[in-house]
Amino acid sequence: MPELRRDPIVGRWVIISTERGVRPRDFIITPPPQTSPVSLCPFCPGQELLTPKEILAYRPQGSEPNSPGWSVRVVPNKFPALHVEGELGREGLGMYDRMNGVGAHEVIIETPRHQETLAEMPVKQIEDLLWTYRDRLLDLKKDPRFRYILIFKNRGAAAGATLEHTHSQLIALPVVPTAAEQEMEGCRQHYEDKERCLYCDIVRQELADGARIVAENPEFVTLTPYAPRFPFEMWILPKRHAAYYEESQKAQFEFMAPILSETLRRMDRVLARPAYNMMLHTSPLHESSGPFYHWHVEIIPKLTQVAGFEWGTGFYINPVSPEESAKFLREAEL
Repeated sequence: MPELRRDPIVGRWVIISTERGVRPRDFIITPPPQTSPVSLCPFCPGQELLTPKEILAYRPQGSEPNSPGWSVRVVPNKFPALHVEGELGREGLGMYDRMNGVGAHEVIIETPRHQETLAEMPVKQIEDLLWTYRDRLLDLKKDPRFRYILIFKNRGAAAGATLEHTHSQLIALPVVPTAAEQEMEGCRQHYEDKERCLYCDIVRQELADGARIVAENPEFVTLTPYAPRFPFEMWILPKRHAAYYEESQKAQFEFMAPILSETLRRMDRVLARPAYNMMLHTSPLHESSGPFYHWHVEIIPKLTQVAGFEWGTGFYINPVSPEESAKFLREAEL
């Protein structure tokens, strides 16, 4: 079983997943093929037996599980970072803390069409995907072992994707990651000082200023953050305060789907379909963060490398201002 180990200096947890059997030669990078044959893709219809049995699928009523006909499909990751079975087994080893690698690791296959990207999907299909995220959050939230769930997407080899067929992933953790704790703490302090949500203040100021706005509709806004770590980094935020993604309702998804589609299409147009990472940041599962936290989506195109200076200092060097990034994206012809 994998295990979680805590760094005693900064409090960061890491997953030690030796079951994957990695050897030194596995770290040698070879260029991936441009495309993978559809006939070999485990995420394509007709290949359902190549994946673990589905956890959830949107399919016509009466359609058999683990068969073609689905529009969105969720399966356990075949090579999970964490295992859903077992107890946490928290223990101290001298000054160190560890626990068993208990969690959930799932793959969300976004479309049955092999060549279709998230940006190219019909808006209704994207809306179904957003509902799938909500369904899985609500289900896993029932497990008292889990404290935080991250839903994320890697597109392209440079972003960590190993399969071409468009998909997202979900990992449920028995701890709140350090990065999430830092974000929560910043929001909590702002609320204690001003009795307002920090992200709500950001949304109000950015809409008033306009220089970093990429797209908006009545319920959502896409912006480039004031101090972005990476070129063309973007955030999608609800205009109305909301701490928990899983509490979103139909009307919100009807507005989120088109702005997510527009944001990705603008990025693809300006940056020629880059590799990217997309992360859904929502509140920890069992914390009362309603007044001060604000869920959102972060999108980071893989345009630069994190090198020694960034790793050594935590500072990021960004060669493009967020105002320039937003202007390029906002003015792209779709």
